[in-house]
Amino acid sequence: MSSKESYLRIVHITKTFGTFVALNDVSLTVNEGELVCILGPSGCGKTTLLRIIAGLEEQNVGEIYQSGKDISRLPPRQRDFGIVFQSYALFPNLTAAENIAYGLENRRVPKEKIRARVAELLTLVGLPNSGPKFPSQLSGGEQQRIALARALAVSPGLLLLDEPLSALDARVRVALRLEIKRLQRHVGVTTIFVTHDQEEALVLADRIVVLNRGRIEQVGTPEEIYRSPATTFVADFVGLMNFLPGRAGDRPDRVYCDRLELRCADLHRLAPDTPVTLAIRPEDVRVSHIDPSAPNLVRGRVRETEFLGSFYRVTLTLDGVETARLIAEVSTNEIRDQSICPGMTLPVSLPPDLLRVYPEFARVSQ
Repeated sequence: MSSKESYLRIVHITKTFGTFVALNDVSLTVNEGELVCILGPSGCGKTTLLRIIAGLEEQNVGEIYQSGKDISRLPPRQRDFGIVFQSYALFPNLTAAENIAYGLENRRVPKEKIRARVAELLTLVGLPNSGPKFPSQLSGGEQQRIALARALAVSPGLLLLDEPLSALDARVRVALRLEIKRLQRHVGVTTIFVTHDQEEALVLADRIVVLNRGRIEQVGTPEEIYRSPATTFVADFVGLMNFLPGRAGDRPDRVYCDRLELRCADLHRLAPDTPVTLAIRPEDVRVSHIDPSAPNLVRGRVRETEFLGSFYRVTLTLDGVETARLIAEVSTNEIRDQSICPGMTLPVSLPPDLLRVYPEFARVSQ
């Protein structure tokens, strides 16, 4: 992507707090109208990056360009953004309508236009009759809708959302994230959404930026991040992943896991016996309806089954692999049809095109 196509450019941003490096040479481009999720664990630097974009923190090194303009050292009031925090930050002594109108009044917009804009936004966030209510009279989800309306009131070029759903209960969070996506598409505002919730990022984002220890691990669409994680960190952080210790084979399409020789489509260019990490998603492990000639076919013994509604999570050990266990996700119907239970031995297939090879040891939570 060229700089002419990008609405926001973040160039080599580094931020330290004393000896702690919060962001280390972070560069990113965001297209106009795009919704980008910055995803990562606590302490990875995602909120620091958002605050630097807003001018609430100052970077040690690097520049930020918005719509071609260098805003790197501008104070927040001179930057074109709206922001929504986790804590809503509504003025408790103002009604919902007055909260939404606050930024417009500061810009001395005529009262008639303010009334029309507030009414429009209340309808847009699904609360057309809540204008006279105070924040204490609204639920958490309703307060966050009002906070969104307030951020959008001045028609900012950039909307910044700092974990806006994390204080809400699970059901409200699911409903509101769909509202945010609908609103963002309707308004068309370029949006950066900070979250530690992988599901939120997968549902909302046009692209996801995975941060780890102040560095970008991977940038891609939700499908790219999930199906083709660039590192073991991304593979482990986004979704559930099986990791198996292995070593490179003497051909680029072969790897070994203990005594098993496995084919892989994720070709390696490593010297034979180089340590690698093999990875496969639980839903990609096949335990039924397997062609006897299928590649990477091995016997597996069922250790545990966990009922999770529409599917079971089945823990397996593989013949020839003493060092690791494998998790497969199997539909409830398949479990019933095959009478799968602990102690049973099954054929297991690890499809080569779904088996990823990383030239590193995975330091992951097993």
